[in-house]
Amino acid sequence: MIEVRELTKYYGERPAIRNLSFDIRPGEVVGFLGLNGAGKTTTLKILGCVLLPSSGQVRVDGLDVTTHPHDVRRKIGFLPDVAPLYNEMTVGAYLSFAARLRGVSGREAQARVEESEDKLALREVHDDLISSLSHGFRQRVGMAQALVHRPRLLILDEPSAGLDPVQIVEMRNLVRRLSGEHTVLISSHFLSEISQTCDRLLVIQSGEIVAQGSEDELAASLGTPGDIEVTVRGPAAKAAEVVRQVAGVVDVQLGQATGPEVVLKIRATQDRRPEIARALVQAGHDLLRLEQSASRLESIFIELAHRKSGRVS
Repeated sequence: MIEVRELTKYYGERPAIRNLSFDIRPGEVVGFLGLNGAGKTTTLKILGCVLLPSSGQVRVDGLDVTTHPHDVRRKIGFLPDVAPLYNEMTVGAYLSFAARLRGVSGREAQARVEESEDKLALREVHDDLISSLSHGFRQRVGMAQALVHRPRLLILDEPSAGLDPVQIVEMRNLVRRLSGEHTVLISSHFLSEISQTCDRLLVIQSGEIVAQGSEDELAASLGTPGDIEVTVRGPAAKAAEVVRQVAGVVDVQLGQATGPEVVLKIRATQDRRPEIARALVQAGHDLLRLEQSASRLESIFIELAHRKSGRVS
């Protein structure tokens, strides 16, 4: 779906990105991680046909972004870090305008607008001026304009920025629903969002790709242990002892307890969730929750940042 080869972009004499190369397959949800100033937004703007590269090649669905930008724009939905909204337009009029810009015929535009409004729960504000909307609704409208023409590729730059916790969960669930139907490239500072929605990660540092792969693959390559959180019902000490007997588990800490329920924070040499689940159930414990800790991705990210900068973590 996306082929990037030796992509470089200079601002004056300063390279924002240098020799980036990566592929994204159809239907993947890929997370784009990096510190502020690492080159994420520049890369996304080139993929979205907003900026021209200084050198290198980018192909989207077989089309070069420099020679066929108008055709590429019809295949992508782009939500930049600041949603491209027109405050004087109503939500419905703006989405219809966005659909027509992407080549949707007048006959189909209304149906596409209704479809995107349904996905983003915007039907109630269809006739409202965009200037009157809260930040959360404005972000939804920005997402709707990226979806209104049914693009094959979605590029999302900080889609949850400025949203409250409930809205962040809603945005995360939307991205999950879109996976498979669309190819998605998402940049976010919310590592839990990336961990829970993405199939694969691209990590950029100082304008260069320093790592790529699934979270498990990156953890294995860095020697980062698997951090797992479990919520069980039953005696905490007995549950912890059961987990300690699982091969690969190196540490178990008791977390927050709520009545008969307790959280176990587990560190293992790799992902041992299936083995832990079987051991707890066979020992008679009620298993209420089992997931990788969001802190694992944080550890991976910090380790990569330190290695690139030459610091020791």
